[in-house]
Amino acid sequence: MIDNRHSTGSALHSRMLAIDLQHLRYAVAAADYGSFRQAAEALLLQQSTLSRCIRQLEHSIGAVIFDRSSGGVKPTPAGRSVLRMARTILEEFETLIATARSTRNGETGRLAIGFCTSLSAGNLRASLLDFRQRFPQIELATVERRRTRLATALRNGVLDVLIVTGSMPLLKSKKKSLWSERVLVVLPEDHPLTAREVAYWTDLRDETIIFSQYDPGREVEDLLVSKLVSPDDRPKIERHDISRGVVKSLVTMKVGISLVLESDVGANFSGLVYQELRDGAGPSRLDYSAYWQDDNENPALEAFLKLLSERYPSPSLGS
Repeated sequence: MIDNRHSTGSALHSRMLAIDLQHLRYAVAAADYGSFRQAAEALLLQQSTLSRCIRQLEHSIGAVIFDRSSGGVKPTPAGRSVLRMARTILEEFETLIATARSTRNGETGRLAIGFCTSLSAGNLRASLLDFRQRFPQIELATVERRRTRLATALRNGVLDVLIVTGSMPLLKSKKKSLWSERVLVVLPEDHPLTAREVAYWTDLRDETIIFSQYDPGREVEDLLVSKLVSPDDRPKIERHDISRGVVKSLVTMKVGISLVLESDVGANFSGLVYQELRDGAGPSRLDYSAYWQDDNENPALEAFLKLLSERYPSPSLGS
């Protein structure tokens, strides 16, 4: 025995799969204008074409959407429900298209940035604020870790881009030079060096320098060693497995002094003074670069790299 209910349901399901979004648009327009003729004129269609498409829609859903009369068209009770859902479907479809286009253009999505510097001030903070203002729909994830862990996360695709000091050779990675920051010495406010406008590397000879084992402490320590080549000229160095904030607390306790980059100035502590460190050639600086995998096709990354190129253009050849 044939189950007519199953057969009827299957036929209805097949008809509904054939519904054209354009037919839904025609029906909504007809309801808005109250007339097939006016709706067809607004859509630049023949009235017969619009009328035929709406009849096909009614056949597909198995319900009459409009009562027709010489004065125009009026939705039936069933038609009102159909039209309400049709408007929702069309709005969601338009949202889908807009989202797809935005994602393709790097206007939505997610960007994961790894760094090992302060966000209290400086160029990285300014760049991220600019990016958020330009692309408010992009989810921005920031990760601060040690350099080795950041490199692993970039290789594994967990992070899209790294903003770090120094060199970082990575397989399949690309690099863009960004900005540089001055190296500063952090002193207790009553330290003798605070009486000077600037400090020189040689002034550190008899000091105790506290470094965090987190980056960029290692790069700053390497710079100190390069400036004070003779071990006899170098200060005592203490390395602690603590954050930069805790290092500053130790400085306020007069355990020693420390060296930071200028972006750290924004996270100031009471009782501390920052002095620019110089050698005979002027202020000492460390360079920042962006690293990313060359096979990363994230549109949000492309948008961020474009912003970085605008803010920090590469010097032209011969300049």
